Amino acid sequence: MVRFPAVAPIVFSVVVLLGLQFTVSSSSLAEINQDSTKSAAARNLKQGQEHPHEVHCSRERSRAARQIIEEYLMPFVKREKFQMSSLCKLHPDNDMFRDQEEHKIHVDINEWRCGYCKKSFRAEKFLDQHFDNRHYNLLNVSHNKCLADLCGALHCDFVINLKSQKTKCNPAAAARNRHLCESLADGCFPVNQGLSASQLHELFLHQFCDAHTCSEKKRPFPRGGLKQPNILYLATSILTLMLLPVLYLIVYLHRRDMRGKQELKRITKRTKPS
Repeated sequence: MVRFPAVAPIVFSVVVLLGLQFTVSSSSLAEINQDSTKSAAARNLKQGQEHPHEVHCSRERSRAARQIIEEYLMPFVKREKFQMSSLCKLHPDNDMFRDQEEHKIHVDINEWRCGYCKKSFRAEKFLDQHFDNRHYNLLNVSHNKCLADLCGALHCDFVINLKSQKTKCNPAAAARNRHLCESLADGCFPVNQGLSASQLHELFLHQFCDAHTCSEKKRPFPRGGLKQPNILYLATSILTLMLLPVLYLIVYLHRRDMRGKQELKRITKRTKPS
């Protein structure tokens, strides 16, 4: 019978211990890797919360474009009873911020309220930041729905007066803006859709596109727009209506007093001895 050396049990024990140590080390390494993965995921989630979604569309310039459309275009569209196609970039459905803007409540000069969650802010800019941080999911972020992209054609700078100093006219920029403007006219008011569309097409060119030139000094919106009520005129009218009864009363009392004096004089003359 073959006999094993006495050292065999010792070697066997060492191998078993090394195997157990390797198993423990592998388990620990797996746990470390798992913990690292969880930490990285948590860090990425935290970074995502610290850096909210960025929208590459200017809210301020979109607001200016919306104001221009409502004031200098829509009154004529409504007068013609023309229905703009949703494919027209000027259509209200193609405004990324429209729903949020409609949920702004201007309570007082120093108070703006969120129409979604009723939270109040002391300035509109803080409400805009609140929309960006808390209600981003309500934005209509579909492609080609940024009104600010149309500012070149709609003369947004003329309205919001971003340029404090007059700059020299750039023929290339003017030509580019005129091309965009004419493409809006063609897309929103096709001349083959009837008399109203043809008239609005001509009005749009005259109202917006003709001013995109460096050869002549033309101002945009020559046809005017929605007439806003004059606050001074309203105040004067209300004050006049309030003072009118008082004026009538003064005139009435004055005439009655004059008649009374004249009657008194006649009575006095009749009672004098001859």
